[in-house]
Amino acid sequence: MASRRVVITGTGLVTPLGTGVAKTWKSICAGKSGVARITRYDPTGDPVQIAAEVKDFIEEDHFDKKSSNKLKLFVKYALVATHMALEESGLDITDDNCGRVGVITGCGMGGLPTITEQHEIYLTKGYKRISPFFIPTAIPNMPSGHISMATGSKGPNLTMTTACAAGTHAVGEAYRHIKYGMSDVMISGGTEAVICPLGVNGFTSMKALSKRNDSPAEASRPFDKDRDGFVMSEGSGIMILEEYEHARARGAEIIAEVVGYGLSSDAYHIAAPPEDGEGAMRSMRVALEDAGLNPEDIDYINAHGTSTPLNDRCETLAIKTVFGDHAHKLAISSTKSMVGHMLGAAGGIEAVFLALSIRDQIAPPTINLHQPSPECDLDYVPNTARKMSIRYGLSNSFGFGGTNGVVIFKQFTG
Repeated sequence: MASRRVVITGTGLVTPLGTGVAKTWKSICAGKSGVARITRYDPTGDPVQIAAEVKDFIEEDHFDKKSSNKLKLFVKYALVATHMALEESGLDITDDNCGRVGVITGCGMGGLPTITEQHEIYLTKGYKRISPFFIPTAIPNMPSGHISMATGSKGPNLTMTTACAAGTHAVGEAYRHIKYGMSDVMISGGTEAVICPLGVNGFTSMKALSKRNDSPAEASRPFDKDRDGFVMSEGSGIMILEEYEHARARGAEIIAEVVGYGLSSDAYHIAAPPEDGEGAMRSMRVALEDAGLNPEDIDYINAHGTSTPLNDRCETLAIKTVFGDHAHKLAISSTKSMVGHMLGAAGGIEAVFLALSIRDQIAPPTINLHQPSPECDLDYVPNTARKMSIRYGLSNSFGFGGTNGVVIFKQFTG
């Protein structure tokens, strides 16, 4: 089957900067930080006491008490973001079209807080007190399952669990399902909610997290000389991807077009990228080839930009290798400087940010970039958002296990 055009017709966001697309996007463009001291539990005495928690999510606004008790936070975030995206898209899922509507989400660690909670119950009260809902609420594919049940979508139903690349892989695979005729509409993105003692301290033991407990808003500082690790975050970003003629026939407003997807493996290390960024480089090249573009066509990159010493240096090198002289003409930003690192949800959130950047023709800032690292010498849109022409934008995501994902979006011009 000949390939088909894929467009974005709806977006939904639940982030540390706000529940709702407009609220989050306004804060992103204003360069605000969502990082603060952890309130989900008492972190006193822990080396890392900061995270980017969702602060304004009122469960009673979205779920009745019975539903709320049966759903975990990572599922709730995804359901609310999905509702927003469907509402924006104006899509009705009916008995006639439900078989052509699918769901693919990305989720890295699923119900880790539930696992730790139920393990404690087992140790202190015995196996009989373990909840019968434990397994069905903790496994990472529950967001996709609940989205399907809530919307009546009966097409493909998948979950990517590719660590920090999961959200991007979900969007990319959804794009492929539509491009090659397997579905007409896909609900896709990422979700994560693992800010708990075991999650935070597990990454702390890897020396992956920033320890700027005294200045949370300045802790995530991608590409800066004084960066010392990422900040854990949570939330969900969901998009409605749709076949172009399908969207056009129902008069949908199109936000941007998805034109490229690339993925690769480092085959190098469980947690560190190769020094030359070779895997990241190949995934970007594969995405460009899939889109039929030259490197010079890209105007903006939403970088993986974790604020770790190794990632930011290797990603910069990979961008230089792929784009050559054009690398210095690109606008590049890390929105993780404001919302932290959402792990499996990161690629879904950042895909939404990329679509909005193209829609509004604005590159978000990389905040806290005061002294660029010597090896990070590209244009990272420091501290202030920039109005600019963005025809094509690219989003990078790289995950533990050496898994890489890249998507490319295009300004929709008809």
